[in-house]
Amino acid sequence: MQCDRLWTNARLATMQDGLSGIGIIERGAVGMAAGTITYVGPMADAPAATEVIDCAERWITPGLIDPHTHLVFAGDRIGEFELRQKGASYEEIARAGGGIVSTVHATRNASEAELVASALPRLDALIAEGVTTIEIKSGYGLSLGDESKMLRAARILGEVRPVTVRTTFLGAHALPGEYAGEADKYIALVCDAMLPAIAAAGLVDAVDAFCENIGFSPAQTERVFEAATRHGLPVKLHAEQLSNQHGAALAARYGALSADHLEYLDDAGIAAMAESGTVATLLPGAFYFLRETRLPPVAALRAAGVPIALATDCNPGTSPLTSILLTMNMAAVQFGLTVDECLLGVTRHAAAALGLGTDTGTLAVGKHCDLAIWDIERPADLVGRIGFNPLHQRIWMGQ
Repeated sequence: MQCDRLWTNARLATMQDGLSGIGIIERGAVGMAAGTITYVGPMADAPAATEVIDCAERWITPGLIDPHTHLVFAGDRIGEFELRQKGASYEEIARAGGGIVSTVHATRNASEAELVASALPRLDALIAEGVTTIEIKSGYGLSLGDESKMLRAARILGEVRPVTVRTTFLGAHALPGEYAGEADKYIALVCDAMLPAIAAAGLVDAVDAFCENIGFSPAQTERVFEAATRHGLPVKLHAEQLSNQHGAALAARYGALSADHLEYLDDAGIAAMAESGTVATLLPGAFYFLRETRLPPVAALRAAGVPIALATDCNPGTSPLTSILLTMNMAAVQFGLTVDECLLGVTRHAAAALGLGTDTGTLAVGKHCDLAIWDIERPADLVGRIGFNPLHQRIWMGQ
């Protein structure tokens, strides 16, 4: 079968399951037809192509994936950074009316067009580092109109830039001021009014919640999961970031795509995730920015065979990070991940964390032709350096 386009004379890091490490093929080639990969393998066996591109021995990886972001928001929270520098904790700032609630106020006052315009520079920074797929959460509106506005803005970002956007409804992110002291009543609104309307409008691909002592209880989280299940939507969870609420085990019981943060994850949660296939998405930017000291249990996750994904957690308050490359370096330095684990964490495992494992995340026949072509000597260059962007070319859907 002839290809539309063939990238040849390349070194491939295929990330394919079943191959050792990151699936390296020296002197390899990737073929594409109609936006889909049709050949991955040795250059000597490559089919004919209408267009042949000599990669001059550059490396090709799958396009990178950022599976956990809060990219759409208004305002900033740099003042909270100053407070933390003076000793205030994340929890203290949140309980004093800062944190998520302060971003809610700014986001509610912004138009849809303003949200798109403010998010584009953040998105462009990630695209410039080879990101071809990104998850974007709501959660700074906390009302039907404002959550819908955020999700529409996220969908628009995927229309005005060459990137795959997956949207996640995070209505259970924080308690809005108008529901102070009435968390159960607000969760009823999320489950019975907001989620049905947002799902009917086709604005959401998954549902998330913040299960934490300053967020929502496991019982309230389970109500959100039950509502998501009724609408045929997969779930994921902010779990075990500041305390052990046993949220990861709850998420696993509902077949969650991922449980994210996980600094306080226990052995029972790890076992539940391993059994359900739930991905552990680690967020080293938040760990760094909040100066956390309790490490996620990487060795235990590794031993249990739980896939580990990495994400920027780009948000205005606790991880104002728009570099997927720096995210990998942080994960290696702070959490002890290997180079291979970091690269799999922003490709194959990140795709699984979004439910996209059959579409992207590896160089394999039948998947979207999402590629990142790098001017590097070895894959470790993508993890072991800071302030270094060696992207030569980014291909999304073959273009």
